[in-house]
Amino acid sequence: MVVKGCDMMGLLELAKRKQVNLDNIVMIGVNCGGSVSPVSARRMIKEKFGVDPNTVTKEEIDKGQFIIEYEGGHKGISMDELEEAGYGRRSNCRRCKLKVPRQADLACGNWGVIGDKAGKATFVEVCSEKGAKLLDGAVKANKLTTEAANPKGVELRGKVEGAMLKLGDKWRKKDFAALSPNLWETIGKETGRCMKCYACIDHCPVCVTIADKWKTPDQMVRAGFIPADPMFHLRRFAHISDSCINCGQCEEGCPSEIPLALFSHAIRTEADKFFEPKLGKSAYTN
Repeated sequence: MVVKGCDMMGLLELAKRKQVNLDNIVMIGVNCGGSVSPVSARRMIKEKFGVDPNTVTKEEIDKGQFIIEYEGGHKGISMDELEEAGYGRRSNCRRCKLKVPRQADLACGNWGVIGDKAGKATFVEVCSEKGAKLLDGAVKANKLTTEAANPKGVELRGKVEGAMLKLGDKWRKKDFAALSPNLWETIGKETGRCMKCYACIDHCPVCVTIADKWKTPDQMVRAGFIPADPMFHLRRFAHISDSCINCGQCEEGCPSEIPLALFSHAIRTEADKFFEPKLGKSAYTN
């Protein structure tokens, strides 16, 4: 499976809940600077780039720019400029700090590929025995060739990743500051639009094993009441407080446009502060 950072974390959480068997999966991670919602991407291309979205043949984020290729040429605009204007990546992607998924079996991508290899090869970090076995098998089968990484490429890869991590810190500071000091008051106000469609649960890899239980009436979450009782969301946030992977699917699928990913991520990040000294380098951070 080819995975971005959030995909990888989702599989790890699913494995904890015995929904997948990682022994049967080889994860090929790819570096990721974030993704853009198709609807907002079309609006951004039309309004900021001055290009008809229907003529665009390729989009990518590279070297701090959102770049498009279209019939007649190509154009790039700084991500900072786009995002300060309200365009750019999904909000959860802006806050993400897992840009190279090294808990996958292989961590690949174009960051660090330079010179005559640019656009023709991928950088590969071997992160597990399974990854090493897959790579060695592909080489022996003459499906690909490998060579040592260019030291300048390694340095560049680190710089690109570092720049993306700084961007993540910047957006965390900005987004989370807007919630303080009244986080729960803000959550209560925003979730007042909830129609209890359960999309936030149905699309969440953390809630997957209890989805049916949420639909069973009980004394704390009453069925048939719109908007949902505050306890509906409080229980959901409590359930995923230590497991939110910041994939953004709860927010992406919410018809009431409640910033659920922001709330979940803020709660998870705050909880992580109590454990960070003990986590060590092997733990992932989203």
